[in-house]
Amino acid sequence: SKGEKIDASLIAEPFREEVRNFIKNNLGGVGPKLLGLLANSDPAARKYAEWTGRACMNDGIQYEVIECSAEELEDQLEIANEDPNIHGIMVYYPVFGGIPSFFGGTMDDYLRDSIRLEKDVEGLCFYYRRNLYRNVRFVDSERSKKCVLPCTPLACIKIMDYMGLFNTSLPENNRLKGKVITIINRSEVVGRPLAAMLANDGAEIYSIDVDSIYKFKKGRLEGVGERSTEDLIRKSNVVISGVPSKEYRLNTEWIKPGTVVINVSSYKNFDVEELLKIPGVRYVPMVGKVTVAMLERNLLRLFENFAEKK
Repeated sequence: SKGEKIDASLIAEPFREEVRNFIKNNLGGVGPKLLGLLANSDPAARKYAEWTGRACMNDGIQYEVIECSAEELEDQLEIANEDPNIHGIMVYYPVFGGIPSFFGGTMDDYLRDSIRLEKDVEGLCFYYRRNLYRNVRFVDSERSKKCVLPCTPLACIKIMDYMGLFNTSLPENNRLKGKVITIINRSEVVGRPLAAMLANDGAEIYSIDVDSIYKFKKGRLEGVGERSTEDLIRKSNVVISGVPSKEYRLNTEWIKPGTVVINVSSYKNFDVEELLKIPGVRYVPMVGKVTVAMLERNLLRLFENFAEKK
């Protein structure tokens, strides 16, 4: 049988349905408020902001976008941090890109860490990142408030779950045992957290970036010696690619029959026609709709964790 293309909106819909029902039944139809801060002219970011807005309005979440210059962003972020009527904040990156910050690291990293953990709907501030890498799953010692997880990596996990890749007969933190997964991208937003999350679930992960390859298993990092990208793709059950380049194409000849292939880049990293000739391949061309559903879920989690009792 030939490969098939999977429509991400089918995977997203049950999660959005859950959000709609929760808002209707528990919050009188008025959901928490999400603020988007847009301080760049990237068409992909603008498209994502519009999508997010449409989904939120549709599902009962209040949504506002503030457009400002990059220089004004930090002040806008502080205002939102202090505003009790805003329950979640997201910044559409890149804003400064790789520009260094006076405070260390890059300016975008500094902004990411400036969002209060009570409002960090994307789960990317230092607090949540550190918990993720240490496999700490709750924000409180009573273990009643779950940490939020980064939306795009979480979307990839829900897609893999939909595809039946998690073995539910195994213990909860080992359900990807025996699976080999290659991730081509090691950004702080997608590739790195995703590698950690999948390794926490028992998979053998290969994390590939422009200049290096790492093997990641249960939080342990190892080098891979002389092994090439081709070697690793050929043995993978799942290939996830997030290369932010129009020119990049992964060689589909390396992909074995029955592989799950997920494209998280806003560009096509695969020659789709060739890919779908491979028997049993299941290909998800875009994850954005599932990412937005995860964003909504994260917002409700923040609301329940921190705002509802006030």
